[in-house]
Amino acid sequence: MKESPKPMATSSSSSSSFSSIPPSSPSSSPATTTTPPRQNNLLEPPSSKKKKNKSNVFRVLRTVFRSFPIFTTSSIACKIPVINPGLGVADPHHNTSRVTGTLFGYRKGRVSLSIQETPKCLPSLVVELAMQTITFQKELSMGMVRIALETEKQPNNNNNKTEKNTNILDEPLWTMYCKGDKTGYGVRREANDEDLSVMELLRPVSMGAGVLPGNSESEGPDGEMAYMRAYFERVVGSKDSETFYMLSPEGNNGPELSFFFVRV
Repeated sequence: MKESPKPMATSSSSSSSFSSIPPSSPSSSPATTTTPPRQNNLLEPPSSKKKKNKSNVFRVLRTVFRSFPIFTTSSIACKIPVINPGLGVADPHHNTSRVTGTLFGYRKGRVSLSIQETPKCLPSLVVELAMQTITFQKELSMGMVRIALETEKQPNNNNNKTEKNTNILDEPLWTMYCKGDKTGYGVRREANDEDLSVMELLRPVSMGAGVLPGNSESEGPDGEMAYMRAYFERVVGSKDSETFYMLSPEGNNGPELSFFFVRV
């Protein structure tokens, strides 16, 4: 039986270290390496899927009343985006929000990105990136990493409104670029049992990096899964562009990491 999640080495040169973000210290101690049954998962649905009608009415009214004193040309040009203190709740003026992002994967496998409204919510987005975990670790150890995920716009014909209105994060496939170099394709997928198991194990963790017990059936008895979790600022530029900027803890000179989702 494997031990509970253990902190990774903080040295950027270590092959098992994701970043210089401080190791996490979960309050609970998971003790099993097998994937728990999906029905036992305690993760909550995102707020966008709970009490949708009431929250929409409140959000519309709040936006209308707040819009009168600030919608001038000069104020829009001079305003600096401010992160809303509520997790996953968008600022109506700047289209920004703060979400939880988790990068995880086996060292010899591909790294995946999971976006959650909060650590206690089910993932709203899971993307398998076109890069091995160990390669991604090396890129992070060098400092700034910018990853662009591009997808093509569909023809805007009147007979195909579904494609025209697809949310950019709902696209199934992106061409992935890391620091300007094409690395392959990022694939969006529904959260599987292993993804949910990782999110459940990390439910008490808001920020940190470490390793988790692996699946001994597929990775062998010594298989471990590396992870890095942090807050990300989500910026919605338009219906064809969204960006996630990793927020480092105050006083921590960790790596800079950004994900750009673009429809071109």
